[in-house]
Formats: sequence, structure tokens, C-alpha cells
Amino acid sequence: MSARPPRILVIAGSDSSGGAGIQADIKTVTMLGGYAMTAITAVTAQNTRGVTGVEALSPDFVAAQIDACLEDIGADAVKIGMLGSADIAEVVADRLEDLGKPIVFDPVMVATSGSVLADEATIEVFEWLMDLATLTTPNVPELEALGGASGMAARGVTYLAKGGDADGPMVEDRLVRPGTQDVVWSDARIVTKHTHGTGCTLSSAIATHLGHGLDLEQAIAKARLFVREALKSAPGFGLGNGPLGHQAVR
Repeated sequence: MSARPPRILVIAGSDSSGGAGIQADIKTVTMLGGYAMTAITAVTAQNTRGVTGVEALSPDFVAAQIDACLEDIGADAVKIGMLGSADIAEVVADRLEDLGKPIVFDPVMVATSGSVLADEATIEVFEWLMDLATLTTPNVPELEALGGASGMAARGVTYLAKGGDADGPMVEDRLVRPGTQDVVWSDARIVTKHTHGTGCTLSSAIATHLGHGLDLEQAIAKARLFVREALKSAPGFGLGNGPLGHQAVR
């Protein structure tokens, strides 16, 4: 890994309870030796039991945050999470069109608690973002909403099909790339209700490792290990789906 920390720009929403979103992203990037910058798309009132309020920022202000980071510090990789509206999704895609750096897109639609975080119009703009992204990381319901494996194949998208939401004692994650044999990781399920922010953490970890210069398979493998250790280190906070233990991973 390089001596200078990779610059990771995270474009996502804020989680007031600290378990997911920008807060999980910053913890992850920092623990993995990166320098985290943020463009906040929305602020939420939420905790381990659910989301009680969402306030999206204006598309112009989201764009201003992205511009401020890229025009001065620059970025070695980008992670995209919750976007908040179709207009925000469009301005993010526009700003990243010619970036030429790895982009990891986590197509956040529904929170762990079940709260809807993306409407139909926003999901339509995901097409543009998936086309720009180095990797898209849908979970089981997100992949279904995006048309399943056949829909992704028709788009020619490189994606990581995450299996944490599937049933069974094993968790299988599958890297699918057009014209290339799938790469599959399979591990015993870590049985815990404290899974709030797993998707945010995984995508930020992948982006950080890509920023360090690792190839895609290496970045995913290392990111998966980080998430598994963070799950094992969960502090047990909250009455619902609690946060991971990012700070406990060594």
C-alpha cells in the first residue's frame, strides 16, 4: 500500500445514530488507512430501529461539496451511497462522468430496518451511475429491483451480488463481470442482529482498497474480511439492528 493515504470521496447520506451512511463510511475509510472526504446528500433522523425522518439537500449544494473536494484535494476513489432524490443522483453522475478514478456504487434503496430510501425516479437514474461505476454492490432485494442477474447482464454492469440477505448458514457474495467467469466468496454466516451499516461499510472498504491500488478482486476480498471482523466486534448498541464495531478491527 502507498505511504500517502488514498483520498476517498464519499457521496452519501448522514445517519444520526452513527451506524450507517457517512458515519460508517468515515470510520471505515479511516480504519483502512484512507483520507475520507464527504459530499452529504441527505440528513436522516434514525436509530437501530428505523428511520423517522429524511431531509435531502439541494442538488446544487451536493454538487458544490463534490466540486470543493475534487478541485482542491482530489480523489483516488469514490464511494456512492444513499442519494436522496433523482435530481441529486443526476448531478452526482454528471460530476463523476469524466473522473477517471475507481467508483463504487452502493445502490441504497431500503435501510436494514426496512425504511425506503430511494423512490422510483431515483432508481431510474441508477442506470447512469451503474454505467459509470467500477463496481455496483446490490444486496438481494436491490438486485431484484434492478432486474436481477438478467437485467444486470443486459446492461453489461460489473457488480457484486451480496448474499447477506439470503437464507441459509452460508453467505455467498458473487462478483459478476461481463465476459469473465464469476468469482465467488462463501463464508459461514455470522449470526447477529447487529448488522446496521454492513452495506455502507463494505462498499467504503472496497473503495478504500481500490484507492490503495489493489485490483478489484483483492479489494473485495479484503473488504469482506473487514466487514466480518466488524460484525464480530459489534458493541451491541440499540434495541434493533445495532451498529458494527469498526473501531475494534485491527
